[in-house]
Amino acid sequence: MGQLNAGIVPVTPFQQNCTILFDADTKSGVVVDPGGDVDQILSAIKDNGLTITAIWLTHGHIDHAGGAMDLKDALGVDIVGPHEADRPLLDNLESQATRFGLTGAVRNCVPDRFLSEGETVSFGEHVFKVFHCPGHAPGHVVYYNEAAKFAHVGDVLFRGSIGRTDLPGGDHAALIASIKEKLLPLGDDIGFICGHGPGGRFGEERRSNPFLV
Repeated sequence: MGQLNAGIVPVTPFQQNCTILFDADTKSGVVVDPGGDVDQILSAIKDNGLTITAIWLTHGHIDHAGGAMDLKDALGVDIVGPHEADRPLLDNLESQATRFGLTGAVRNCVPDRFLSEGETVSFGEHVFKVFHCPGHAPGHVVYYNEAAKFAHVGDVLFRGSIGRTDLPGGDHAALIASIKEKLLPLGDDIGFICGHGPGGRFGEERRSNPFLV
């Protein structure tokens, strides 16, 4: 099994971290949260000689899922995740886009498979456990690879901050519970990539994040 690698393609005016997770040896992998700018994502895949086997979504907000259907069409792969509680968000991506003035570049998204707490997803020999972490969005999921001590946390947790909870379906208490009861117990040494900005380690957030201390 090759090393688990990650590359980030910032997409959309929201500068969302569309993430390509891939095996260093086989070059197979998945795209997490293709929010838009699909041509840029496809260029990164081609330039690095990668074979994408699936699209994984953390949640149903426009900057994370807006380009998923176009990327699915281009690659011929399934869309996996998030939790079914985000179906209403995915059904209304086009109306979300209208509110942000992003018409034309976004399509409503129909995942091939929704995910539940405790399931696993994988590519090659890299296995990720699924955690349902509501609060930022009702159906938000986090992908955790124990072997690599790595998590993709989407918009649940940021370096020095947490996901916003003032959007439809947001719940501050639920978000804090998701972080403190599901993520932090995984260990201080877990590194993470998040939906916006730089990643970090759970231990540093546990010690210094003003929303968690």
